[in-house]
Amino acid sequence: MTAGSLMGTGAVRASGEPGGGQESEAETGDAAASAGVAVTGAVPAPSGRSGGREHGARTPDVTAPEAGPWEAYPAGASFLEALTAGRAPRAVWNALPGGDWTAEVALAVRAVLAGGRGALVIVADGRDVARVDRALRRELGDGRHVALTAELGPAERYRRWLAVRRGRVAAVVGTRAAMFAPVRELGLVVLWDDGDDVHAEPHAPYPHAREVLALRAHRAGAGALIGGFTRTTDATQLVRAGWARPLVPGRERLRASMAYVRPSGDDADLARDEAARSARLPHMAFRAARQGLEHGPVLVQVPRRGYVPALACSRCRGPARCPECEGPLSLRSSHAAPYCRWCGRIAGAWRCPECGGGQVRAVVVGARRTAEELGRAFPGVPVRTSGRDGVLAEVSGEPALVVATPGAEPVADGGYAAALLLDGWVLLGRADLRAGEEALRRWMNAAALVRPRGPVIVLADGSLAPVQALIRWDAVTYAERELAERRELGFPPAVRMASLTGTPQSIRELVEAARLPDDAEVLGPVELGEGQERALVRVDRGRGAALSRLLKAAQATRSTRKTADVVRVRVDPLELI
Repeated sequence: MTAGSLMGTGAVRASGEPGGGQESEAETGDAAASAGVAVTGAVPAPSGRSGGREHGARTPDVTAPEAGPWEAYPAGASFLEALTAGRAPRAVWNALPGGDWTAEVALAVRAVLAGGRGALVIVADGRDVARVDRALRRELGDGRHVALTAELGPAERYRRWLAVRRGRVAAVVGTRAAMFAPVRELGLVVLWDDGDDVHAEPHAPYPHAREVLALRAHRAGAGALIGGFTRTTDATQLVRAGWARPLVPGRERLRASMAYVRPSGDDADLARDEAARSARLPHMAFRAARQGLEHGPVLVQVPRRGYVPALACSRCRGPARCPECEGPLSLRSSHAAPYCRWCGRIAGAWRCPECGGGQVRAVVVGARRTAEELGRAFPGVPVRTSGRDGVLAEVSGEPALVVATPGAEPVADGGYAAALLLDGWVLLGRADLRAGEEALRRWMNAAALVRPRGPVIVLADGSLAPVQALIRWDAVTYAERELAERRELGFPPAVRMASLTGTPQSIRELVEAARLPDDAEVLGPVELGEGQERALVRVDRGRGAALSRLLKAAQATRSTRKTADVVRVRVDPLELI
């Protein structure tokens, strides 16, 4: 790819993606087909207390930036130049590990503002909003952008929304709801970590930030930057269709910046320690942590929160379940009795219904239990936790063990000296089409916080494709292979698939009313329990818009008949299995 390949308008050569004509535009808007409903929920309600000081008038011109950290990418400088020149480059960006991605986002925003247009940046959570907010303030100064988050409160959020609506600020950074922010003369949309499931709205009409931003970029003739440390199959589909171009760092620069990743239980390690394959924290992980603590903080990623979230009979290894509701039993602490995660009942006198045993063992160890064990293994070393009970934004560069669940890893001052990625089997063993892709995303997000060439130990089988992709830091090849496999098997994003959930009768009525095309394939329905079933409707990607229109019309027909049973329709749902 030449440096100039990102400087065009991003015209599409294949249908079924944003910019591919009316059919593809509608397909991109599957989630936005009921955009009025979605926007109603996204626009802050007017507040009677919002009449105070507003953000000032539209800010003066911004000068074009130097390439700076974008020079690490062969096409980085041309991407910024295209934004400043008023063109619409569209890129799927693999950010350099160990660097400050927020600074790179801020430079891209400055470039588009220098060209006289606006920018919209969507990130996963409030911590990332705060980081990008600081980076934009450093790059642009005060008064040129606003941050939109739920934590602001209705009055302040509405004031800021009005400032955007009236064109008094040119750039917005926010979480999912801000994807509808009415930025004037939109020139760039940015989505960071598009694989994070928080970008998918859980309420009807279930818009995904990636789909909404792609549609907005297409309609506004704006540039797009979909970035992350990894690469999703959905973003890879955009590249394959020609709607976006890959924006990746040079290989030599990448090698100098990436961590040194090793799987537990490789051949050399097993020769020295036969128990390394089955140990939760083998000797090589202890050694990496001990050596890392001599130079700074060490990150420990644990995929499950809590203390012991899953128990089993210590005699027959059968799952320990509540005698009242059959829910899974868990432990809150080492001294507590087992309790049910579903109904909350204490099961102090639990007996295994299979063998009669009364003792339980841990199946999965959570973050709090891990922190407790590490505190005993490394006496005198501070242990900090980051998860559901409290998320840390940052930690100092002093030696400490930082135990975090995926997505809650704090940024360390100067980077982590080492990282341990525990219980890889929990992520890889999920019954989910995206299990490998999601495991790689979580691992890369954690490993990217480690200093260049710092050790990262992943407790997973080194022969598995996601682990190999992590070792080579090659999410692009992994995503391309995943997409090829899904194309062969007929799974999203290679095809369009609609999930219909409801009673058997209501699903049958909806399918009949939709008058699906002959090439549409209906899979199922399958029983979900409690009188609910689910059916999947699969069509070629180019027919996705037509499928959405047919299902929408069928839903409207059922609604006019005041049908009691509701059918929930989702296009390309994140969870298919």
